[in-house]
Amino acid sequence: MDLRKIYVFGEDEERLDSYLAKEMEEFSRTYIHKLIKRGLVFVNGKKAKPRYIVKEGDFIQIEIPTPKKIELIPENIPLDIIYEDKDIVIVNKPKNMVVHPAHGNYSKTLVNALLYHVDKLSSGTNPLRPGIVHRLDKDTSGLLMVAKNDEAHRILSKQLKEQIVKRTYIALVYGILDIKEAIINAPIGRDPIDRRRMVVIDKNSKEAITYYKVLEEFREYTLLEVSLQTGRTHQIRVHMNYIDHPIVGDLVYSNRENEFGIRTQLLHGRNLGFIHPSSGKYMEFEAEPPQDFEKIIKLLEERRRRTS
Repeated sequence: MDLRKIYVFGEDEERLDSYLAKEMEEFSRTYIHKLIKRGLVFVNGKKAKPRYIVKEGDFIQIEIPTPKKIELIPENIPLDIIYEDKDIVIVNKPKNMVVHPAHGNYSKTLVNALLYHVDKLSSGTNPLRPGIVHRLDKDTSGLLMVAKNDEAHRILSKQLKEQIVKRTYIALVYGILDIKEAIINAPIGRDPIDRRRMVVIDKNSKEAITYYKVLEEFREYTLLEVSLQTGRTHQIRVHMNYIDHPIVGDLVYSNRENEFGIRTQLLHGRNLGFIHPSSGKYMEFEAEPPQDFEKIIKLLEERRRRTS
């Protein structure tokens, strides 16, 4: 049993289940609601109800049942390994692949594949995430760095935190942008209504900074180069939607017509640069986007030539 303790300071009055869902982002609101219903959440020493209104000065205790032990199984899943040495692995992750196991999804992940193809991985920050220094969304393709030992993991994580790592993406977005090169500085937090989404919001948010520049313009679309200064969940997708130019194919942050019939966002991590944890030398890698992404770009280029 894992016991969590939360002291409430200066918060607006809010339902207990909603408040805990924001404070404990690793758990869904549905799961937290079940904990409360099972009598595992106490406010000021008494069992609470989901509709209890949290107030400043409350002391909340949450008893989280110990999860079943999950065995990570190596799986012979093909991987595009760009580079490997004794400390790191650079992988070009395909679309439709989850990076690491999580509740309800314990197989066919990048971690399962790495365990088969790589001789060793760092302990990571979570038993289900060995080697994983940073992540990409399931439907985002591109470069990831993986640590093979704990010292490499520590150094690479520190570089991420200190914003030393270079991460550059390409994205196809709807519309033509008036400003061709800009910085989007807008805080991101969980959507208070739909906890599966992230939004630009001032309350309970974190700083998020994205830089973009236009690479190519088409009649109804724009190809962007995007780089991250911070690394918030869904950051590029949220910021592009925020400026009313969502990413083509994004089923979460765009409800626009998709003429290409794709069901994954056209977002690809093309460049990754960092200082090697052992040698101290700067290294940079590049991976071109998957074939369906390139095919759509060529289609748009051909359409532009025909109409010009």
